[in-house]
Amino acid sequence: VQLQASGGGLVQAGGSLRLTCAASTRLFSINVMGWYRQAPGKQRDLVASITSGGSTNYSDSVKDRFTISRDNTKNTAYLQMNSLKPEDTAVYYCNHVDLRSGTHYWGKGTLVTVSS
Repeated sequence: VQLQASGGGLVQAGGSLRLTCAASTRLFSINVMGWYRQAPGKQRDLVASITSGGSTNYSDSVKDRFTISRDNTKNTAYLQMNSLKPEDTAVYYCNHVDLRSGTHYWGKGTLVTVSS
């Protein structure tokens, strides 16, 4: 499985961006897709995840501002980011977990920069 992330860019504080993660193949029916981010000098942390059944999970820092969704027919996940803050600046990585094997797949990151 290859993951292609897109949608990053430069935005002012308070603005919005939408990230897209497209998988190259049809995904196994039971899986999780998620977004992680890594700021310079920091570890990669989970931002949000969504199961194939639609259950979501968010980090406390993005709750009520970010929304994760997915379209299983297109093997695609989205991250709508609103009310962006400078501390949201990071490289965002798309992640897919095949729950049959526990295998993690990662896409190349997309840079999000929020200016103050």
